[in-house]
Amino acid sequence: MRRNLQLRTTVSAAVMGAAVMGFAGVAAAQEAPASVDDIIVTAQKREQSLQDVPIVVTTLSQEVLDGAGVQDIKDLQILTPGMTVTSTQSEASTTVRIRGAGTVGDNPGLESSVGVVIDGVYRSRNSVGFGDLGELSRIEVLKGPQGTLFGKNTSAGVINIITERPSFDPSISGELTGGNFGAIGGSVSVTGGLTDQIAGRLFVAHRERDGFYDVNNGDGPNTRKDDQTQDYWTTRGQLLILPSDDVSVRLIADYTKREEYCCVAVQTRVGPSQAFIAALTAPNGPGQRPPVAGFGTVPFSRLAYSNRETPQEIEDMGLSAEATIDFPSINATLTSQTSWRDWSFQQGMDVDYTGADILYRANDGSNGYGVDNLTQEFRLAGATDKFDWLVGLFATKEGVYRDDSYVYGSDYNAFASLLLTASVPAAFGGPSPARTGCFTNPQGFAVGTSGPLLGQPLCVLGLVPPSPTAPVFSAGKAYEDHYSQRSESVAVFTNNTYRVTEAFDINLGLRYTYDSKRLLGVQDNLGTNGAACGGALANQNPANRLPGTVGTPTAALGLLCLPWSNPQYDGRRIQEKFSDTDLSGTIKASYRFNPSIMVYGSYARGYKGAGYNMDRVQTGVTPDASLFFEAETVDSYEAGIKTTLFDRTMLLNVTYFDQKFENFQLNTFLGTAFVVESIPELKSRGVDADMVWFTPVEGLSFQGGVTYTDAKYGVFGPGDLSSPGRFPQLSLLPGARASFAPEWSLTGALAFDRELGGGLRGGFNLSAKYSTEYNTGSDLLPYKNQDAFTVVNGRVSIGSADERWTLEVWGQNLLEEEYTQVGFAAPLQGTAFANTTTPQADGTYYNMATDTATYNAYLGAPRTYGVTLKVKY
Repeated sequence: MRRNLQLRTTVSAAVMGAAVMGFAGVAAAQEAPASVDDIIVTAQKREQSLQDVPIVVTTLSQEVLDGAGVQDIKDLQILTPGMTVTSTQSEASTTVRIRGAGTVGDNPGLESSVGVVIDGVYRSRNSVGFGDLGELSRIEVLKGPQGTLFGKNTSAGVINIITERPSFDPSISGELTGGNFGAIGGSVSVTGGLTDQIAGRLFVAHRERDGFYDVNNGDGPNTRKDDQTQDYWTTRGQLLILPSDDVSVRLIADYTKREEYCCVAVQTRVGPSQAFIAALTAPNGPGQRPPVAGFGTVPFSRLAYSNRETPQEIEDMGLSAEATIDFPSINATLTSQTSWRDWSFQQGMDVDYTGADILYRANDGSNGYGVDNLTQEFRLAGATDKFDWLVGLFATKEGVYRDDSYVYGSDYNAFASLLLTASVPAAFGGPSPARTGCFTNPQGFAVGTSGPLLGQPLCVLGLVPPSPTAPVFSAGKAYEDHYSQRSESVAVFTNNTYRVTEAFDINLGLRYTYDSKRLLGVQDNLGTNGAACGGALANQNPANRLPGTVGTPTAALGLLCLPWSNPQYDGRRIQEKFSDTDLSGTIKASYRFNPSIMVYGSYARGYKGAGYNMDRVQTGVTPDASLFFEAETVDSYEAGIKTTLFDRTMLLNVTYFDQKFENFQLNTFLGTAFVVESIPELKSRGVDADMVWFTPVEGLSFQGGVTYTDAKYGVFGPGDLSSPGRFPQLSLLPGARASFAPEWSLTGALAFDRELGGGLRGGFNLSAKYSTEYNTGSDLLPYKNQDAFTVVNGRVSIGSADERWTLEVWGQNLLEEEYTQVGFAAPLQGTAFANTTTPQADGTYYNMATDTATYNAYLGAPRTYGVTLKVKY
């Protein structure tokens, strides 16, 4: 019985694939026409028809995923309206957003708003779920809070990934791919019965590719001429054990290793500080893109400037065991899901993104983070004629560490001096690379005391030399910080559906969660780092100053006492802990007018745990006393209709949603550090529509969707933030559209596959996504806007009718669309907020006319194309 059940599950998946892509041969083998009824999902942790589930679910079969070229989560967004996936400083900083809600992934202290679940195992960070997904059975994208069944940190949705299970029927398949940018890769999969009760599956893949960026090395020592390369291998082994008719055990072990170079960025707007960059890199080039007249946006280019290499190493491994026991006497099934995972990441990076040797992270083991966790879930589910019930227990222990360090390059002190003396008139020699000491003398900032030089900065103007004892910035490692967080979480949950009548169902789910975290941290400056800031801070005390001197100007203090150069962090020890509880849940009601039309309404409350910002965070020049940020909650209301049309060959589902997030965890880069701030309110309202159509034309099908989103922050002021001093940099947010929230998002995938005669079969797939404009920065600065764009992928195949071989010609981003993933202000290169004391007439602190910042961007992938040969026996 148990083996038959497993085989029926496999058949169901195969039929679903045949339905979505129109594989006539497979459908005929099942002796059933392609039908909406064949689309099965596990959105409620039990197998159900998609049209019976009162949740917005975009389900994607293996064939649809293959046709669109999906290999990882980032590729998935072309098939999912209302979802964006971006990467920033590294591929480890990958973030998923649904309906405009998500968490920027640059800080491991933040957990995800969109949960990633692979074969029942929850990945607590989006980056931990990023990588080659291997052999996919299907992917389900669940929109809206899903915490009742999938746990905390799914306040915006879930990506539920189901891979292929072992089969008792032996087969071997392989794939070899070559493409532009020097791409080459391949995979091999073997499956079959090992005994009458045990089946296995082994998948191995390796892929390499040159970089998507050209690199100007400037001062060096970097010699690489490309960046954003690909070089990884992955393996996944499985055993399916069926010891009896009522027991099933699935064991999975996987390992992935990536050794790549990523991520440089390109300039999109170049400010006045470029003149200083060019002076420091001469004669080795301009150091970054030259500015245009009026310091406007520069033309699109994939040329990046980086004098330091960007190596990254990612190692990911895990074990999981899923055991199910059927109890036929009570029509119930007990499921146990156990997992252990260990993920680690190390990198080096050019922090200033220029050819000048200013600031970088060394790839010496002192920059990276890791996550290890152990999870256990038990679920007992059953059904009667009127009642489907489920109760469960989930527990996890997780460890997170982060190591962070900066290194001053040989140009850092000179660049700081040029910035500090930027306003010196040409009559006095103009900006100088050798006057940092004018600002750091503990005995005072020298000014004129009489005549025309009264109050003038004598040292800055070059009229007196800097004190030989005034500290400056020396090349070398500035600091090393270490953070370690341990967390424990336990939850009990239930999800139940009562059939009031044959047409009317009510679903109720509840989840009670206990969450605790403890953070330990050590922040240490190295060598004499901090002395320059310390000198400037010392001369703020009149008792320390010599006659004819004043304290270092406040504006200069901001540059001298940045988080990485502030002596107040030296030897700082951090120890914080908290515990929290939350009750979340959902209630849904659905009514089926007839077999083709169902309407439903739902309410759900989601919860995303509190945490700690593992970074140096300060207000002014004073380190924040606590790194804690509050938990995030969401209340979501939905009303939808699911329809099955044209003799059950088309589904058309439409849902209105209204979500309100409270204490929305915003991670934003303020030019010198990432800061987590809880925004009081974010509302996301709109409509989701999904469609699948198995057309009358043999082998032709269409799948698509539309999402309209109106995601806006509530109105708030300085007093609503944990640190009121951050309001000026966040003053564009109140009442504004959230970042990464296009008003309209449309997807479509047209697929054709059928036998051509003569022992051949052929087909094509055309997938596209259109997004209206949106802002790519958490602070909503206008230079980070992305215009509306469309990405199109295509694939044409020819092969044998029995699928023994298939040759595919494919292309991604066929229209060579030029677009930005994420925009950001370049560190130390100008300022967007010239005035943080007096607001503008509109209540913000931003004035484009006084914005001197240089802006960089991480770009979307260019056009790629290639050929893939697949074989199967």
